[in-house]
Amino acid sequence: MGIYHSTRSRSLAYTAKEAIRRGIAPDGGLFVSDELGDVQVPLDGLADKGYLELAREVLGALLTDYSADEIAACVTEAYEGTFASDEVTPVVALDGSGISSDGAPASVLELWHGPTSAFKDVALQMLPRLMARTSADDEGAAEKIMIVTATSGDTGKAALAGFADAPGCGITVFYPEGKVSRVQELQMSTQEGGNVSVCAVRGNFDDAQSAVKRIFGDAALAGRLAAEGVQLSSANSINVGRLVPQVVYYFAAYAQLLRAGSIAAGDAVEFCVPTGNFGDILAGYYAKRLGLPVAKLIVASDANNVLYDFLTTGTYDRERPFFTTTSPSMDILVSSNLERMLYYLSDGDCELVADLMGKLASEGSYTLPAGLLARIQELFGCGWASEDEVAAAIKDCWDACGYLIDPHTACGYHVMREAPAAEGARARVLLSTASPYKFPRVVAESLGLTCPDDDFACMDVLERATGTCAPAQLAELQEKPVLHDAVVGVDDMGAFVEAAAAKL
Repeated sequence: MGIYHSTRSRSLAYTAKEAIRRGIAPDGGLFVSDELGDVQVPLDGLADKGYLELAREVLGALLTDYSADEIAACVTEAYEGTFASDEVTPVVALDGSGISSDGAPASVLELWHGPTSAFKDVALQMLPRLMARTSADDEGAAEKIMIVTATSGDTGKAALAGFADAPGCGITVFYPEGKVSRVQELQMSTQEGGNVSVCAVRGNFDDAQSAVKRIFGDAALAGRLAAEGVQLSSANSINVGRLVPQVVYYFAAYAQLLRAGSIAAGDAVEFCVPTGNFGDILAGYYAKRLGLPVAKLIVASDANNVLYDFLTTGTYDRERPFFTTTSPSMDILVSSNLERMLYYLSDGDCELVADLMGKLASEGSYTLPAGLLARIQELFGCGWASEDEVAAAIKDCWDACGYLIDPHTACGYHVMREAPAAEGARARVLLSTASPYKFPRVVAESLGLTCPDDDFACMDVLERATGTCAPAQLAELQEKPVLHDAVVGVDDMGAFVEAAAAKL
């Protein structure tokens, strides 16, 4: 895909490199390409391909203005020796789970073997490499890039790990004060790097994310930064360079199922995805457009079930109570990547997308045309889990399968357990988005274990009770000094970014 434009207008065209460097379109829309699916990834020989080969093939199909040598170098730098598993994202069978009774075997796709123990690593080890191969000359842009990102828990640390001390870049990460786990907070507040700034925000994730979008749309701020040779960009999944690496692991999962004999080439597979911002599951849609046999994509939500309501009624309403749950990375009421899905499933109707997004911003809600909703429902299913159901799912998965899951993955486990496989699905895959040790207290208490007040002591309790091991990079956090302790209100986030940019 060589040409990108906004979901809201085709008036301006950009190359993939320009889209990645910018992060978000000038009109506030997200970058999309009408060439999606023109190049297919063949299923023949898929079982013989490892992750790095698949990554070269998939990214080459999606980012066509990068040379084959550039893609190959990015893949090597991102994935060779940086993940704890040779498969990068290994598939593990869920034997005895009780979610395979209809004959479709269930598996977990473990996405958390990277440096920060969360699925965001897969994309955020890649994005800095892709961005490093853009240049100011690509679009007459500023010499330096300041990455600005709001996180609901995992994106922040993964982005920090990817961009720390990256040449020509700085990174500023905002997270909602008191609304991420203790482990997640320490992962960010202890981050080293001369180009790194981290700040808590008084409010929830949607407050922070909305403010970041306003920062990107602040022409006066952009002018002042440009005068200093700095351009803003994003590491959230609104950046197409963050989204497309996630497409790879859907193909990698399929290849592993083929090697295991769980499916035959051409068999359809259902994927269940715990998601809040809709990026992780949108990557599955991209995989389908590239030729992967996807039976259905199931959205799993927590108590902030705005996506469930949307997919069942066609009305997206963000004016609703916000719940702080045990799955904080899904505590989101405005799912940014949904905009890309609306674009593609409306056959590229920019005017409709712009109208819907305008209504969401001004009125807090919008309702889809009935025909569009029906089309979406053909591919996307949905379900959600209450807090009690999340805890029950963690315990059931351990008792039935001897397999430990975090609360986000537990939302998906519950949804899969409650519903039969999609028609035609020969296998079901649950995307596991984080190590259970990122949420040791939630997991331990769900298993009925008594935990001390300290989360790291909870890790010890969990290890002894289950015979599993915490990733070293999480266990070692308690020894690291806190380097970032700033807290600001939403209205002061722009000034914080400007001060961070001045240090570049």
